[in-house]
Amino acid sequence: MTENQRIHPVVDMEAPPPTRTTRPLVPRGSFKSEKGDPTRLQQPTVNQPFRHTVPVMYSRPPTKKRSCICKCICWTISLIILLLIIIAAIAGILYLVFKPKIPQYSVDNLRISDLRLNFDMSLYARFNVRITAVNPNKKIGIYYEKGSHLSVWYKNTQLCKGSLPKFYQGHQNRTVLDVALTGQSQYGNTLMSAIQEAAQTGRIPLDLKIQVPVSVKLGRLKLRKVKILGDCLLIVDSLSANSLVRIKASTCKFGLKL
Repeated sequence: MTENQRIHPVVDMEAPPPTRTTRPLVPRGSFKSEKGDPTRLQQPTVNQPFRHTVPVMYSRPPTKKRSCICKCICWTISLIILLLIIIAAIAGILYLVFKPKIPQYSVDNLRISDLRLNFDMSLYARFNVRITAVNPNKKIGIYYEKGSHLSVWYKNTQLCKGSLPKFYQGHQNRTVLDVALTGQSQYGNTLMSAIQEAAQTGRIPLDLKIQVPVSVKLGRLKLRKVKILGDCLLIVDSLSANSLVRIKASTCKFGLKL
């Protein structure tokens, strides 16, 4: 070989290309240690269900609507209180101007027209009662309406009943009323024996119950109906028929029912 002859390397075309030393790639989902080597790969769980987070939307409370309702309630309560104050003021003024008083009643006398046993052993009674009604008011008139009820009782048994007539009683008026009371009671034989036994002592207790619907007139204004309720406890000496009974004691109580 001559000096001018050069040696060229022979390249093998079928040989694989030289490889370059590179760092291994870290797949996604793996953790890398402090030295830079992958230590663990996170494998997906096979049986774990898919979870999807749904955002929850919270609506604001209807503050405006609630405030309107509260205002309406407050206004309603205020109006009711105001009306009650006005009514109380009017009632107070009327009371000071007219000074109303409850009518007074008294039983003047009691006459036994009839008291006997029937064939069916019931007790028939007919009493005549004289009642005095007094209206002590200076500026108030009283209308006695229909539907009054008077009754005479011996202990727990009603002997007879009746009613007052319809009339008008003016200011500071005194009216005398004669009322006829009639009635029948069962177990007349037993009842008559008890009355005769009490008559031997000279003290027979009777109870006169009164219920009268009236309307009050204030000046030219006629008010609504109210009821006068009365209870008179009487002690009489006897209940002999066709005789005037002497009233030994009398206690009456009256009140109003709206």
